[in-house]
Amino acid sequence: MFLIFGSSGLGLRLAKWCSMRRNCTLVGMAQDLPIGQDLENCEIIALPGPVKLADLPVKNHSPTAILYLDDKSLADLDPLGSIKNKWPKSPILTTIPMEGDGYDLISIDDISFSAMQDRIRGWERNEGASSLENYISGLTDGSTVTIFCHDNPDPDALASALAMNELFSKYGHDSQIVHGGMIEHHQNQAMVKQLEIPVRRLILDWEIADVVKDSDVIVAVDFHRPGANNIIPNDCIPHVIIDHHSVDEPVTADMAMVSSEYSSTSSMVASLLMSSDFAMTSRVATALAFGIKTDTLGFTREFNAVDIRALLWINAWVDKDVLRSIEMPPRSIEALESFTDALNNKIQHNSTIIAPVSNLKNRDSLAQIADFLLPTEGVDTVIALGTRRGKVILSVRSNRDGLHVGKTLSSNFPDGLAGGHKTLGGGQIPFEFIIGKSTDDDTDLEKLAIESTVTMMSGIFDV
Repeated sequence: MFLIFGSSGLGLRLAKWCSMRRNCTLVGMAQDLPIGQDLENCEIIALPGPVKLADLPVKNHSPTAILYLDDKSLADLDPLGSIKNKWPKSPILTTIPMEGDGYDLISIDDISFSAMQDRIRGWERNEGASSLENYISGLTDGSTVTIFCHDNPDPDALASALAMNELFSKYGHDSQIVHGGMIEHHQNQAMVKQLEIPVRRLILDWEIADVVKDSDVIVAVDFHRPGANNIIPNDCIPHVIIDHHSVDEPVTADMAMVSSEYSSTSSMVASLLMSSDFAMTSRVATALAFGIKTDTLGFTREFNAVDIRALLWINAWVDKDVLRSIEMPPRSIEALESFTDALNNKIQHNSTIIAPVSNLKNRDSLAQIADFLLPTEGVDTVIALGTRRGKVILSVRSNRDGLHVGKTLSSNFPDGLAGGHKTLGGGQIPFEFIIGKSTDDDTDLEKLAIESTVTMMSGIFDV
């Protein structure tokens, strides 16, 4: 049995809901309760005035739970204390602010705040989705749209780009996805192959210039600053930006949707599609689910309610078999060699591990190495690094209190050379920045760059 003390509308609503689960008794003031109204499985005790608990005609056996929603009904000096003494084994849920153990306090202010937050988020989603759809539908028919991912795109960028590609295509526009760098991580390659994501890699400056010139609309997903770890020219202003990374300076675009409340751009895109008339598909939903999962490290890394909401919505369309095959593709021999190199060369001081890879064949091996080493006993920060094409590649993971990885990296490596989130980050630092010299092939300089970066990281992360 549920025992509810409450004369307000909340008490009656809870009584109706609880009575569908098991028998219920509602105690309240007669002038406020629906006397004569039939509530199945719910007994209503309507009082003419406050009475002592001992005088109430309620059964003596312990209720399943007691909900104390107002203090109008009982005349006891300490009504909750009396309830607790009478039914010591029954949990007590109350909205009355009080001190003491043995009560589950529900803050009405907190509930109202949360509900208002959710309503405001809903307005923002509707406004964002409406603005984006109005922008797309207002374009000239058959416009050429180019969606840019950041260099070496991860699942979050790829998923967001695919969704935007499908949305623009739905309105009859000629859309394409481009990126710089490489797609090397075995999961990312599997994602592109299994979901048939039409990505195009641009290498040469003239290729990039031609694509920008020929595009009616330029869209940036999962980044907001042209030229910072992406191939959009510095002087090019995107028409649309969709990103979840924190912003330190104003973002310039015809339409900029940037919100760090989301833990992934995929969550943000899913929320926009949720509030639009986009016909979700298994292909897009599976991509977005993987994007959300990887950017939150399977919801073990920092995430928010908006990410959960987005994932719950798209879950009905997710192809679980395809998602599983993307998550567990075969690991390359090259990746295993990088693991061996990192483990043999790792440097540990206190709670930090620096893992240099001297012969980095696949840059995304660094992320796998960092994720693998972070759960090591007594370790709270991992820095995996190696060299590729005259740059030092970084992948950093941390769960250290008081440390924001992205801010720490960006403050030490300006102009978009490095950055990230609170618990993870990365970068690609030219040799010139590290050692003042440039080379593509000189192995001596590569060794010097690694050694100098290890020293630099030791200072930055207080090793």
